[in-house]
Amino acid sequence: MTTSSKIRTDLTVDSAAAGADSPSRDSSRGEPAAHLQKYALLVALVALIAVFSVLRTETFFSLANLTTIMSIQATAALLAMGVTLVLIIGEFDLSVAAVMGLSASLIAYLTTQHGVSVLLACLVALVLATVVGLVNAALVVGAGLNSFIVTLAVGTLVQGLAIGIAGSMTIGGLPTSLTYPFQSRFLGVQAAFFYMLVVALVLYLVVGRMPIGRRMFFTGNARAAAELAGVRTARVRVGVMMTAGLLAGAAGVMFVGQTGAASPSIADPFLLPAYAAGFLGATAFTPGRFNVWGSVWAVYLLAVGTTGFQFLGLDNWVINVFNGGVLVLAVGLSRFFARRARV
Repeated sequence: MTTSSKIRTDLTVDSAAAGADSPSRDSSRGEPAAHLQKYALLVALVALIAVFSVLRTETFFSLANLTTIMSIQATAALLAMGVTLVLIIGEFDLSVAAVMGLSASLIAYLTTQHGVSVLLACLVALVLATVVGLVNAALVVGAGLNSFIVTLAVGTLVQGLAIGIAGSMTIGGLPTSLTYPFQSRFLGVQAAFFYMLVVALVLYLVVGRMPIGRRMFFTGNARAAAELAGVRTARVRVGVMMTAGLLAGAAGVMFVGQTGAASPSIADPFLLPAYAAGFLGATAFTPGRFNVWGSVWAVYLLAVGTTGFQFLGLDNWVINVFNGGVLVLAVGLSRFFARRARV
């Protein structure tokens, strides 16, 4: 391919991707309604904080509670970023929670039962998590199987392997060389929160400001057209699914570093909120399009709601209803905004 042909192909890809994913014309005019729609997630988060602060002023509305929420949700935000990347390319990855549990339990097992160094244990966990992402990609991209079914099966398989390796019991007593880098605090917030922000910033720049990001969106919105325009969609999908596995593994590293304990099934409750955050995040900042910052903010909105209900003394079933209801609402709203963006 000549240089001029390559340039025309890149321009075609970029313009098509921009057309498929740019906000609606009404949004670009700066109308008040468009701005409200863009930042509705932030408004909802502030509103939730205000409501629970009024209802439980002495307990919920405190600096200690705020810093705790910011700290402990860093892992959930990291997992939600991986989910978001897969959603961008039009696929699902239901194995991320199992991969996170595998990573966390493997590190705990290797460091406490076999005396493996923390650095080596983390490296093994991250490599294995990436390999799981590659297996998902081989089955989905290579074999053409449905990503929803494949990753659900792979997740079950991974969790079974993790139990076989590390056992079903929670492993504690991890070395301080692993826990200190994540539990140490800056301005009252655990360092894990700031690591998460760095990852979010990097992914934002890659997805939102680099050509690979436009190719990801183009692949998710119009795969056939993207291939005709010269985008190697198979390579994009494989790379994203491997990255999702890596992020899930990193979430496992962060989780075990924050808690100092892990088990293969400990990450199961993270899957539903991660997808709820992914879809809810698509209603903000760039409505109708999955985006990293939207997912991060959505994680904290869900966390504020969950924490608020706990402070009100409500049963756990209310929290499950809240998370499930938010996911259903988020899917509906993201689809609605996606349709409006194409008008």
